[in-house]
This record gives sequence, structure tokens and C-alpha cells, in this order.
Amino acid sequence: MPTLVHAFDWPDRVVVGTVGMPGSRTFYLQAREGTRTAAVALEKEQSAVLAETIDRVLDELMDDSDNKWSVPADVPAELVDDDPLDLPVEEEFRTGSMRLTWDPRTAQVVVEAFPIVDVDDLDPDEEEPEPDEALLVRMPVGTARAFVQRTRAVVQSGRPQCPRCGRPIDPDGHECVLPDEE
Repeated sequence: MPTLVHAFDWPDRVVVGTVGMPGSRTFYLQAREGTRTAAVALEKEQSAVLAETIDRVLDELMDDSDNKWSVPADVPAELVDDDPLDLPVEEEFRTGSMRLTWDPRTAQVVVEAFPIVDVDDLDPDEEEPEPDEALLVRMPVGTARAFVQRTRAVVQSGRPQCPRCGRPIDPDGHECVLPDEE
């Protein structure tokens, strides 16, 4: 069966956002092009690593003397997006692996997300199975900078950290366990 690809070549919007309260939030990578929207669930850590990796790629492109594209060092003001996720948030799949590439033909960062693979469903004779679904989002460099800024803010907006042990403090209390007490 061919892979169902939710492709967004020039999205009107691409963001990471959350649903739920800190401590029990679900993170989503959401893209919109016209009236079409797709969202895939991510882990908080996946969101953070994606933002850091995109930022590093953009910085490397800025420093590359052979790069003919103008890459902004800061987020263009018109691309700042602090709005909530588009509703309703309908999860296409929960993300397992991701791939990040640079397309020099279009000056876009390309993000591909693939669903979690259940190892029990794998055929031992097959090398690498084709995923059932994928999300493919292509971001111009300014949009990518805005994506990084927003994603970092979303990741950091969770529960406050305990100043003693560094673990998250829940709204209903916190049992502080220092690393040497574990």
C-alpha cells in the first residue's frame, strides 16, 4: 500500500503547539495550507530537538560562504505566530522518527515526520518497511526561524522547575528528591 503523505510545500502556517495543562500536555506539529490542516503528535523532547536542529541548520547556512540564499539571523516581525493551534486539532498519527533536510533549489527547510512503528508488526525478512503515513512540511527560512522561536517558547512554557532538584513542580505539590538521595 502506498504511503499517505500529508504534504505542505508552501504552508500558510507551521507551528508546534499544545493541548492540555502543563504536566499533561500533548505537543503537536501542525501545518496549514489554505483550508487544509494536518497535525501530528510529538513528544516535548522531539519538539525541542527539532527546534534546536533547525536553528543549527539555519546558522550553518548563514555562515556558509557558498550559500546564495539570504538567511535571517532573527525572526522577521511579520512571521511571529503566537496564536493557538487551529481547531479542531485532529491527530493524523503519533510521531516516531523525523528527518530534516535543506532544499537549496527552493531555499526551504524540509521536515518529515513518520509514525511510531510497532516492532511486533515488523516482518523480519523486510529491511525497512514503508510507513503508512508521513507529514512533509517545507518551510522558507524566515518561517523556519519563526518556527524555532515559537517552539522554544512552547517547550519552556510548561511546569516551573524546582530550584533544589530541577524537576517539574506539579500544581498539586512536589516531592523534592535531590540527585544524591535517589
